[in-house]
Amino acid sequence: MSIETVDLTHVYMAGTPNALTAVDRVSLRMGDGEAVGIMGPTGSGKSTLVQHFNGLLRPTSGRVLVDGEDLWRADETHRRGRKADLRSIRRKVGLIFQFPEHQLFEETVYEDIAFGPRNLGLGEAETRERVADALSAVGLAGDAVEDISRRSPFSLSGGQMRRVAIAGVLAMQPGTLVLDEPTAGLDPRGRRGLLEALIRLRRERNLTLIVVSHNMEDLASLTERVLVLDRGRVVEEGPTRQVFSRLDVLRELGLDAPPVVSLMQGLAARGAEVRTDLLDPAEAAAEIERWMRSKGGDPDRVHA
Repeated sequence: MSIETVDLTHVYMAGTPNALTAVDRVSLRMGDGEAVGIMGPTGSGKSTLVQHFNGLLRPTSGRVLVDGEDLWRADETHRRGRKADLRSIRRKVGLIFQFPEHQLFEETVYEDIAFGPRNLGLGEAETRERVADALSAVGLAGDAVEDISRRSPFSLSGGQMRRVAIAGVLAMQPGTLVLDEPTAGLDPRGRRGLLEALIRLRRERNLTLIVVSHNMEDLASLTERVLVLDRGRVVEEGPTRQVFSRLDVLRELGLDAPPVVSLMQGLAARGAEVRTDLLDPAEAAAEIERWMRSKGGDPDRVHA
């Protein structure tokens, strides 16, 4: 599923003395099956931008297209009352806000995940299948799936609650998943479990994945391409490795790269002949070992 914006602008309180341009003439395209990160300083327009992707916000000007369909086309047919089916669009593009577990409300995990499919008018048999499938997708299936589905969502760990909330969106079977700060507030174990579930989910379902995050390591793990926003505009764009290698540009914006990038660039600055575009710690360790062997050093010191 593709998402495209053309000269998208969003102004809060337009026409008033307090008008604020949150998104400023942004044109971008996210292709079917891509994994794209969106990063930028606080207040750069990231959350405002992604809320246009399924029609939660209407542009002040510009266009938003999902699979080629203009969500807010201003032509004669629309003025006569015909417009994009936003309910259908929101089933295709699942938007998961920061701390989605705050939106859990049913007495059991099963009922919470089943809420969306039932609102689609699905029968109980298909609803049951979708609930089981969604739990499996977020890594909460297996022998304990029945036990988890019958428990109160509020009795689960923070990481499990987050995955149940995501499962509720997945039960609608979207083609695109948009996540705003998906690991915020999770402990290391919960964060690791969620990242593994998202990586597996994209691989198995060919989802288009769009991730907004201040956590550079999350973006390094989940995305292939990154957009950097500042003051509502896209100021950097490219493959994740390439964008994170531009430490000077990121630091000017008050951002940083994952620690692995800083480490490799620091080694290179001291004369080490190592790659500086690596994002994974295991890759970096192998690269340092290769360099040390080439210099006749002891690679075991790398692992000490």
